[in-house]
Amino acid sequence: MNKNKVVLVTGGSRGIGADIVKQLATDGYNVILNYNKSEQTAKKIQEDLLKYQEKNIEIFKADVTKREEVKSLIEFCIKKFGKLDVLINNAGISQIKVFTDITDEDWNMMLQTNLTSCFYTTQESLKYMINSKQGCIINISSIWGSIGASCEVHYSVSKAGLDAMTKSLAKELGPSNIRVNSIAPGIINTEMNSELTEEDLKNIAQEIPLQKIGYPQSITNCVKWLIEDDYTTGQIISVNGGWSI
Repeated sequence: MNKNKVVLVTGGSRGIGADIVKQLATDGYNVILNYNKSEQTAKKIQEDLLKYQEKNIEIFKADVTKREEVKSLIEFCIKKFGKLDVLINNAGISQIKVFTDITDEDWNMMLQTNLTSCFYTTQESLKYMINSKQGCIINISSIWGSIGASCEVHYSVSKAGLDAMTKSLAKELGPSNIRVNSIAPGIINTEMNSELTEEDLKNIAQEIPLQKIGYPQSITNCVKWLIEDDYTTGQIISVNGGWSI
């Protein structure tokens, strides 16, 4: 394992992102935790990791839906560590809403947060990755990007777009030794799904071949593998207990 690798995780203060940050920092990677609104949570993660042993973890506030703030975020990474090896596009939102009730604001916010933000972060990161002829980009997508979800059309569209970007960029960036992959989780026990009741989760679990809800650690394990692997690119990796079979 190259513990000198620099990893940026967007939306790294909660849920899957927080688990990724904690595990990679514990494993010795240089980690930048990007957050927007959850400052206290981000600081707590940093403090907890620094409490037990010296770790290279930095936090940086940036709204990744805004190009100028993304530029500042990437510039901070380069100034602090001199390079950026891995970009993990994790920041995202979800919303359950009947299609006919989705407003222009709902639609635009969903695509701006889940898709356009990844355009910004990836484009700004590539200014450095292409020059160094190496890089790894991991997009956190969703099962719904592949098979669609009723009452989550705008969310599904945003994730399908992210998967298309993953495949297209993998072809374009392969000659520059930059790998691009998506991880498409199924139902994961995080704050994003906190509105689901215990009964809801039980019913969903019955639809999944492994008969259980997933946890962030499964996504983090896949992230760790993709960082260290050197021959996987353009893949949409389903981590969903077999739900999409």
